Amino acid sequence: MNIHLQYGHDGLTVDVPGTNVTVLSPRFVPGLPDEHAAFVQAVRTPIDAPPLRTLVNSSDRVAIVIADITRPLPSDRLLPWILTELAHVDARNVAIIIGNGTHRACTPAEIELLVGPEIARDYRVINHNAYDPATLAVARAGRHGHADLKFNRAYVEADKRIVVGFIEPHFMAGYSGGYKGIFPGIADIDSIMHYHRAEVIGDPRSTWGVLENNPTQAQIRANGAALPVDFCINVTLNHERGITGFYCGDVITAHEIGCGFVKETAMVACPQPFPLIITTNSGYPLDQNLYQTVKGMCAAAEVIQEGGDILVAARCNDGFPAHGNFTKLLYEHPSPEAL
Repeated sequence: MNIHLQYGHDGLTVDVPGTNVTVLSPRFVPGLPDEHAAFVQAVRTPIDAPPLRTLVNSSDRVAIVIADITRPLPSDRLLPWILTELAHVDARNVAIIIGNGTHRACTPAEIELLVGPEIARDYRVINHNAYDPATLAVARAGRHGHADLKFNRAYVEADKRIVVGFIEPHFMAGYSGGYKGIFPGIADIDSIMHYHRAEVIGDPRSTWGVLENNPTQAQIRANGAALPVDFCINVTLNHERGITGFYCGDVITAHEIGCGFVKETAMVACPQPFPLIITTNSGYPLDQNLYQTVKGMCAAAEVIQEGGDILVAARCNDGFPAHGNFTKLLYEHPSPEAL
């Protein structure tokens, strides 16, 4: 049986021998027939929030947070529409912040891919750097012995704050999207590392498709709300990067409605555990490094038999990656047991 896998830009076809093969994939949802019209309706009649164009005053300093190059968010399509809604705001008062978290900075070429060449030229686009104190500002003073929580300075100093993201099942947070674009997306490295501590991400409730009582999601929301988002623009996507839904307005309510849609369309029941699973990390841009590919492994681990084997096809053109603590930890420990 020939099966096409999402791998890098082009995909990978594998010949799976035998007849006892089960193929599991999300239900395909067609993209919206007119994405722009759906966007306009969503931001002008948002969920539990004023319309975007009336929420933002002409004199406001505006911060718009988007995902980095490791995410399939179609920000190159979304940003021109958002900026049209904000046409009454001087471009010099708009900062577009790439929520890199602990990831490397996006290259100039990647920035053009993310936002488009015209926006890259005409607007201030900021690569968030979690390690650079000069680019950070206090969002919430330290408490109970903890250090200050810091966010990107342009976000802290803004009068209006907008987060743009996409919703998919997430192996720790339950779902991506919502406040996750802010925390850990534009936070400082110390706060991000504290958030990733074992007692939080290792809790069995920190898992796929769970929002309620999820310690990881609770951390995201509590820290993100240190400087609340004024307007959330979340989308759902199919594997062709077509937009299947807009969830705009209040960052909690809109996000939860979008998560409900994703639960019905992207998550499927598994009839039984399997001795062998072949999977991917959904291709580019999600499979650029080994660190991100852990998500594909974790999904397969949910339905593997005891002692079974998982094969993950991931392009990993960015290596481990070469930056960050993940590679450092791998080299410092000689075995999985030591790690």
